[in-house]
Amino acid sequence: MRILIVEDDETLADGLAAGLLLNGFSTELTTTCADADLAFQQGGFAAVVLDLMLPDESGLDLLARWRKAGHHIPVILLTALDAVADRIAGLDRGADDYLGKPFDLDELAARLRAIGRRGEGRAEPLARYGALSLDPAQQTAWWGDTQITLSRREYALLAALMDRPGAIVARATLEERLYGWHDGVESNALEVHVHKLRAKLGPQVIRTVRGVGYQLQKGAS
Repeated sequence: MRILIVEDDETLADGLAAGLLLNGFSTELTTTCADADLAFQQGGFAAVVLDLMLPDESGLDLLARWRKAGHHIPVILLTALDAVADRIAGLDRGADDYLGKPFDLDELAARLRAIGRRGEGRAEPLARYGALSLDPAQQTAWWGDTQITLSRREYALLAALMDRPGAIVARATLEERLYGWHDGVESNALEVHVHKLRAKLGPQVIRTVRGVGYQLQKGAS
């Protein structure tokens, strides 16, 4: 999952990004509502982690504006204002979940995974497609009954393809998931990771659609 973090406390934002990275998420950081709007327009985010007290505008106002515009992206609010009335106000303005500061990063990651499952219409923790299964909580993959050892970026690439099983996923979308749109990407970096996945899962599991991207194929266990 690619997550947009909107948090003006630089230390906390960096900690959020590092912690979510260890939990298998890719992130983009913004510190103001204006920057969050610009990043949001780039698209490709699965959820937003939004602080309420931002320097240029209230996070609640930003959330209300997104909802009024018809954007349904899941949003988890973060705030030091943790009274019941504050939580109710945030949820009634369109938030999907709420965490008061200080909070546990593992809990935030679990809540993001739960949001991802709901978005995919599944209740079980494993994502499955053919013989392939992914466990987002443990960042592990299984081919049939065999566990497959993957690097962090190999797992991220496979998870990005599993987000749209059977669909052709554009090269640029996959590169954003692996590296973020602020980071430079070597010209053949994606191909290297695809090659390594094919070596572990079999050559037919990931299909190259020349000039477009890649497609996850079903396989027999």
